[in-house]
Amino acid sequence: MAKRRIGVLGGTFNPVHIGHLILAQGAKELLGLEKVIFVPTFHPPHKRLRGLVCAKERYHMLSLAIRSNPDFLLSDIEIKRRGVSYSVETVLELKSKLGKVDLYFIVGSDFLREFSSWKDTQVLRKICRFAVVQRPGYPYQKLPRNMSAIDVETLDISSTFIRKRIKSGRSIRYFVPDDVGKYIVKKKMYR
Repeated sequence: MAKRRIGVLGGTFNPVHIGHLILAQGAKELLGLEKVIFVPTFHPPHKRLRGLVCAKERYHMLSLAIRSNPDFLLSDIEIKRRGVSYSVETVLELKSKLGKVDLYFIVGSDFLREFSSWKDTQVLRKICRFAVVQRPGYPYQKLPRNMSAIDVETLDISSTFIRKRIKSGRSIRYFVPDDVGKYIVKKKMYR
């Protein structure tokens, strides 16, 4: 019997936007994944904390963003673990909870420039596969072993872009799911 195939999409999601959702849906379809698990970081190891909304709020925005898609799940394992969020620890914990599954870590090609500085990369490459999506401005020629390119249509938007729009008083409508946009306005985030 074939193992279940599950995708993992981690990140700060500060805030989640439609680019994240398009990426997850595209990876699910192209890789034949049963589910995609969104894992918001508690404390990202490679990003500054300035302007980072608390993990509880980012988790809540993700729950609003994915609630209408039964193929998307949300995990708070990094938030519960607290401290710096290391992917290797997350993947080991997910594998322990999920049993015999093939995990596909979904990443943008920009991750390649910092992957060598990740914790326990050799272990991580043995326990999961990487699905790499080309991001504008981050080309790659050849991917390392255990990494495969997937051709997902993406939008050239980022959480940084969303935050800048909010700060300058511009609308984020259509860039984030409606409920997420309403929540950001209600909580007066990113101003």
